[in-house]
Amino acid sequence: MFIGVRLSQAKRLFFDRQKVLSQVSRAERRVLSRFGAYVRQDAKQRIRRRKRPSQRDESPTNQTGLLKRHIYFVFDPDRRSVVIGPARLSTGTQAPATLEYGGNAIVDTPQGKPVRVAIAERPYMGPAFRQELPKVPALWRDSVR
Repeated sequence: MFIGVRLSQAKRLFFDRQKVLSQVSRAERRVLSRFGAYVRQDAKQRIRRRKRPSQRDESPTNQTGLLKRHIYFVFDPDRRSVVIGPARLSTGTQAPATLEYGGNAIVDTPQGKPVRVAIAERPYMGPAFRQELPKVPALWRDSVR
């Protein structure tokens, strides 16, 4: 039994594979970049200016402004994902990670003697990510045309 459609007509009904993949990758880049921007903005807003140091499980206090100014996001095309977080500004410090997860740090005392201290976690990236995650389905909606 024949359908009654010519081959040239049938070919036009099939998806153009390359065009579909191109549209999906463009939408993927756009959606993930937008998500990265939302998380970055939320994380920056969590870092607050206060007169006192931040407490355990409270977002960090903005002392110098470096942490807040240097939170970035970038789309990684090889992994097809977005990387969001603070940039490493100097090689000798793990301050952003120590603030997020807690840990030990060496601090100079007023006498000039270095002392190892335990730093409690002051998360800012994780809560920002969790706050913005429910928005992802809405970002994908109607993104591929």
